[in-house]
Amino acid sequence: MQTVTASSTPVRTRVRWGNLLNVVSRFGALSFLTALCIVFAILEPAFLSTVNIFNVLRQVSIYGLLAVGMTFVILTGGIDLSVGSLLALSGLVCAAVEKGGTGLLSVTAGEAKGYGLLTAVVAAIVVGLAGGMLQGLGVSRLGVPPFIVTLGGMSAFRGAALLFSQGQPISGFREAYRFWGQGMIGPVPVPVIFFLVFAAIAHIVLRYTKYGRHIYAVGGNREAARLSGLNIKWLVLSVYVISGFFAGLSGFLLSSRLNSAEQVAGIGYELTVIAGVVIGGTSLTRGGEGSIFGTVIGVLLIGVLSNGLTLLNVSSYFQQVIIGLIIVFAVFFDQLAKSARR
Repeated sequence: MQTVTASSTPVRTRVRWGNLLNVVSRFGALSFLTALCIVFAILEPAFLSTVNIFNVLRQVSIYGLLAVGMTFVILTGGIDLSVGSLLALSGLVCAAVEKGGTGLLSVTAGEAKGYGLLTAVVAAIVVGLAGGMLQGLGVSRLGVPPFIVTLGGMSAFRGAALLFSQGQPISGFREAYRFWGQGMIGPVPVPVIFFLVFAAIAHIVLRYTKYGRHIYAVGGNREAARLSGLNIKWLVLSVYVISGFFAGLSGFLLSSRLNSAEQVAGIGYELTVIAGVVIGGTSLTRGGEGSIFGTVIGVLLIGVLSNGLTLLNVSSYFQQVIIGLIIVFAVFFDQLAKSARR
């Protein structure tokens, strides 16, 4: 009897430890975000001001939209390193259509009226969709690893942006164009509304639709999903198209917010976006685990951390170090939770 008790004690300890790790991996980002807000509010009372809160939300809205699309990709076990470059290309095409020309032909100081706002937005989204589809075909049909395909896409789309603009920005948009990046609906910035609305739609799709369940199935066990009759190639292709859609939409919103579309826009965004998704609990080492809610929390955490450290006059270089360490710890806890479940 004593032997059973002695042997069962380590088992119970491992179970409790595994449960604790699961809780940390599931709610750690939300807990850390709450703790950060409390600490920054104590150290800098201006942090909780309405103006600053909406400023944080506006800053993370572009990252957030890209992160929503990235969540679909990572859930299938893939990755998309090209979102920043595709955002830049989409923004330049959108700006050129808005100004009524192509490339340098559209670079004017005035607010020349081109082909209309709707046409410009559609052009940006079409470019994003086309870029996502090309990469999706490379991954799903040609069987090239996602890292390689999107790394090539990152370089190719950035080069296309440079060729299209000849290295020059396109700026000087009409007020109707600028509204979507700079305007407010009540006290809420318009880009924040885009972010929250699309995050809610993506959450519903992944949580409550057959398509969402299929995405989780592909990421969880691709071979089992294939044997159950799922069209793996189509599903993998679709997530890169979704990521491309959000890159195109973000390109429009960013150019609208800055009143300028530049070939250097979005540089480094892919790392911040992936960080937000991973910190939010979506597993980078295995697919099929994660949620849009977690992604929203992860993106907000990065935004709050950056904003709070800026208010405290912490060097931007040091901020990058801190965010990098958080990414490492997020993956570390994910690995611990995986070991505990085993």
